[in-house]
Amino acid sequence: MMRAFADVFGVNGLGRSISMAGRTDAWIVGQMAARHGLPTGGATLRRFHDAYVEHLAREIHNPGPRKGVLPGVRPLLERLAARDDVFLALLTGNFEQGARIKLEYFDLWRYFECGAFGDHVEERNHLLGEAIDRAVACGVPRIDPSDVLVIGDTPLDVAVALAGGARSLAVATGDYTVDALRASGADLALEDLSDEKAVLEALGW
Repeated sequence: MMRAFADVFGVNGLGRSISMAGRTDAWIVGQMAARHGLPTGGATLRRFHDAYVEHLAREIHNPGPRKGVLPGVRPLLERLAARDDVFLALLTGNFEQGARIKLEYFDLWRYFECGAFGDHVEERNHLLGEAIDRAVACGVPRIDPSDVLVIGDTPLDVAVALAGGARSLAVATGDYTVDALRASGADLALEDLSDEKAVLEALGW
């Protein structure tokens, strides 16, 4: 992302002063540009998007200290994907193409039929309604938000659920502790997804 910002705006290290965890990519670009008096808008966002995914497609193959599939993720996805009463969808602040690059690298993209992404939406709380609409477009009957479980690792993920009337399961695999996630209003907060029994209980099973 820093490389893309340098490419598009000619400024190095611009984003380090902005907290990105849980934000949409569109919001991050807008904040970085506005903070430095740089032009914003659709054309700028498209230029940034294209530069970013080009860098990401190369960078994804390089080693990183926190790179990998987190505990419990793949077994849980396998179990949920096998059920006919569950629909898996992505709700992420990432650009759609960026999310696909990341998840395809780890062979996780195939578990999600659709989702809502941060390509143009700056306010992340708007993504829940969009995710439900896209699920309906994929053939899922219209559901009430209370039947949705949002899984994430930041208070902003929890806020999406709270704003939309969904439940939330927060995991402390990012920059926030279990206590911090619980204090943000999460219905359940766990260290990670390795405790499958606890996760399934959160789903009501």
